[in-house]
Amino acid sequence: MKKRIAVSSFKGGTAKTSTALHLGAGLAKFHKQKVLLIDLDAQANLTTGLGYDPDAQDSMAPVLQGTKKIEDVIVKTSVKNLDLIPADTWLERVEVTGALAGDRYSHERLKEILRPLNYDTIILDTPPSLCWLTESALIAAHNSIVCATPEFYSIKGLQRLSEFMESISQRHQLEVLGVILSFWNPRGKSNDAFLEVINTAFPGKILNTKVRRDIRVSEASVFGKPIFETAPKSRASEDYLSLTKELMKRM
Repeated sequence: MKKRIAVSSFKGGTAKTSTALHLGAGLAKFHKQKVLLIDLDAQANLTTGLGYDPDAQDSMAPVLQGTKKIEDVIVKTSVKNLDLIPADTWLERVEVTGALAGDRYSHERLKEILRPLNYDTIILDTPPSLCWLTESALIAAHNSIVCATPEFYSIKGLQRLSEFMESISQRHQLEVLGVILSFWNPRGKSNDAFLEVINTAFPGKILNTKVRRDIRVSEASVFGKPIFETAPKSRASEDYLSLTKELMKRM
C-alpha cells in the first residue's frame, strides 16, 4: 500500500527535518522504495540538506494555488529513487493569498493533489507549529511521526499536539506511527521522567530506536547529502537505519 507520512513537532530543534530526510533516504537506499520528500517548512532546511538552494526552486506554493502542476516542482536528489519538492519563503503565507484565501475547504487541497502520485512513500516535513500547512499535511497523511528531544521545552507542547492530531483523526484517517527521540543521551538523569510525560501524551507510541547526538548529522547537511553517504559508519547512521526498519514494521 502507498503511504503518506507527516513528520511533525510542536517546536523547532527536535531533529524533525533530519528524521524526514533520513527516513526517506533509508527507504529509498536500503528498502528499494520510490520516495518523495515534500518540504513544507519555509525555513527550507530539508531543501538545503539535500543540496538545493530554496530561492532557486519552486515549492508547493504555486501548486496549492493552482498555477503549476505538481510534476513541475519535483526535483531529483543524489539518492536513487528519492525525489524532493523544495520549500521557499512563499509557503509561509500561502493560505491567505490567491485561490486559497476564499476556499472554505482549502485544507483538503493538498490531499487531492498528492492522491494520484505514483510513489511507495510520500514524506511531508511540516512547519514546527500547528499552522495551516501542518493541518493540511496531517489531513493528507495516513500516518504521522512525532519528533521530540529529552528537554522540557520539547515535550511541553506534546499534549496539545496530541489533541490537535486526535481532532484531525476524527475526520480523516490518521494514525500516529510513533514518537522519535533525538539528541538522546542513554545516561541522561531525567530520561525516565521525560519518557513518562511523552507516554502520557502518546500512550504506547515511543519508538525503541533513539537517535543519539552526532555532529556528523550537521556535517552531512553541509554536503547536501544523507549521513548514509557521508558517514555510513557513524552512530547516527546506525540509528537512522534502525529507525527506518522499526517504522517499516509498524507500517
